[in-house]
Amino acid sequence: MAFEYEINPQAIERESFRKIRQLTSLDSFSVHQQQVVMRIVHSLGLPHLAEQVRFSDNACESGMAALAQNCNILCDVEMVKQGITKRMINKEPLCFLNNEKTAELAKARAETRSMAALDLWQDHIAGSVVVIGNAPTALFRLLEKLETGAAKPALIIGMPVGFVGAAESKQTLWDLHKHLGIECITLLGREGGSAVSSATCNALLRCNRGELY
Repeated sequence: MAFEYEINPQAIERESFRKIRQLTSLDSFSVHQQQVVMRIVHSLGLPHLAEQVRFSDNACESGMAALAQNCNILCDVEMVKQGITKRMINKEPLCFLNNEKTAELAKARAETRSMAALDLWQDHIAGSVVVIGNAPTALFRLLEKLETGAAKPALIIGMPVGFVGAAESKQTLWDLHKHLGIECITLLGREGGSAVSSATCNALLRCNRGELY
């Protein structure tokens, strides 16, 4: 049986973003913010998410500048790490979730591995781009560390998904980002995940390369 469908990847992408522009209201966003919002919508196929995206004042600019300088990219889970487009980076993203020390710390403290992994971020976090797409506990722990004087990343992409702590952790990030002096991009509500958070990082990388829709 023969099926008729588009096979050209560039044509598929162009048509996808044409439809996203039709289905969303992007006028309130800057050029680079629009690219991020469209990638978020594209990654989950949900146009209404455009209304839930939040950017701190200099989020895109700070993230793009750091990525242009080959900053560290810190990920909460391997799925986020694998979702970042490797052709656009020169340094492997970092994820310590499966490190032996992480498992030991989590067991000793009776906490999630995602929380414990942040202890291993210490030497890598200054000026980094942090991408949290799965674990609300990782985002809460990061905010706790920043509150007590930890080195600041250039950008936090905070988009954990789920029913326990996800919406709350993102709202806390948004409520505290000015107090903490950090730049962030977040997606309010329960929606989020590995695909959407890595897509947000990829959008900034594409902006640096002039790949705009």
